[in-house]
Amino acid sequence: MSEGVGHANTGNDSAVLPGPGEPRRLPRSLRPFRHREYRLLIASAAASLLADGLWLVALVWQVIGSGGGPSDLSMVAAATSLGLVVAVLMGGVAADRFPKRAVLLGVEAVRTAIPVVTGVLALAGGLQVWSLVAPAFLVGAAGGFYYPTWSAVVPALLPADELLAANGIEGMLRPLAQQAAGPALAGLLVAVFSPQIALLGAGVAYLGALLPLLAMCPVARPTAESRDAAAPSVRRQLAEGFAYLFRTGWLFATLAFAMLYVLLVMGPIEVLLPFAIRDRVGAGPAALSLVLAAYGVGCAVGALLVSSTHLPRRYLTVMLLCWGLGTLPMLAFGLSRLLWVMVVAGLVLGLTDAGGMVIWGTLLQRRVPAHLLGRVSSLDFFVSLALMPVSMALAGPVGERIGIPATFVVAAVVAPVLAVVTLLAWRLPRDEIAHPLA
Repeated sequence: MSEGVGHANTGNDSAVLPGPGEPRRLPRSLRPFRHREYRLLIASAAASLLADGLWLVALVWQVIGSGGGPSDLSMVAAATSLGLVVAVLMGGVAADRFPKRAVLLGVEAVRTAIPVVTGVLALAGGLQVWSLVAPAFLVGAAGGFYYPTWSAVVPALLPADELLAANGIEGMLRPLAQQAAGPALAGLLVAVFSPQIALLGAGVAYLGALLPLLAMCPVARPTAESRDAAAPSVRRQLAEGFAYLFRTGWLFATLAFAMLYVLLVMGPIEVLLPFAIRDRVGAGPAALSLVLAAYGVGCAVGALLVSSTHLPRRYLTVMLLCWGLGTLPMLAFGLSRLLWVMVVAGLVLGLTDAGGMVIWGTLLQRRVPAHLLGRVSSLDFFVSLALMPVSMALAGPVGERIGIPATFVVAAVVAPVLAVVTLLAWRLPRDEIAHPLA
């Protein structure tokens, strides 16, 4: 079951290129759209992200509509996260071991079926709150296979100098589709019809992600990847991914920083921000939504700005300082009593976060060998998730012990120090000069 068409096949693009000069007239951020296979892939991704947001909100209202309380909702949400964490390392192996288009098709087929079955059972009155745990876990597990495969398939469809733009496009789509349009559509379906209809709507949206994949041509597989798929065991492939991580200084350093960054930043934002807005601004859910919306807008703008330029020559330095210095606006969450200041802080935090992520995604695709990219991407995702529950569990007790303002101040000032230490301890400025990507 081999796949044999990569980005070298330009015949599919001729219909949209009126002349050889056309690619140069396109803005840098739009150049990936010249390629037919990428257009199909990004259309699938847009529908998939929309479905993700729709599914999560529909599931929340289904839990509430079934008589569930906060503990029940926490159990279902934890099942989604658990499925993602459990599956993501195997998802990386699958991305490197099997045809990537086939993996994506399998993921979207599963994610189409589960919301449809769940919605039908809910309409028939055959679901209890506890029985929502299984579909939540399965959709989360499917996501664990999706993300590494997506990261690995994009470089097979595009030339290297368009990867930054492609990651910027995905970085803009995520907040717009997953965090804005999907939840908004779910809320509309729940309000007009019912949570069950919203669940069915999620299945239809996942089907919309499946159809463009069916129209795609097979995706090229690197020679080393084909060789790996024929012989080594899954355990050996996992070991190869970990071995590459531990012997590659820039990768190990960045992921080590990412773990500490998540531990410091995610818990305060997810757990303590609502209380900071309530206590310091005297506002409620609407104000929280405004700050979070500003973060989403910042993510979209940051991704667009970075993807519209060349990859920085000092790409590791710029990336880590984006993340490290980008936490300084969190001082406003702990110290300001003005809502507009918190909104601006959310905007800047989103802008720097997404800007760093666009560089990071491009860096993985440019510097990691193609036959290892799925596994390395899964390790990146696993590390990003590993300490998130710990951060959320610690944020509340720490906030109660030292105070919410102090907790935000610590997170805001420690992250820049960690970024600088990471750059210097692993000599990353020397590494990025020795391995130019511009």
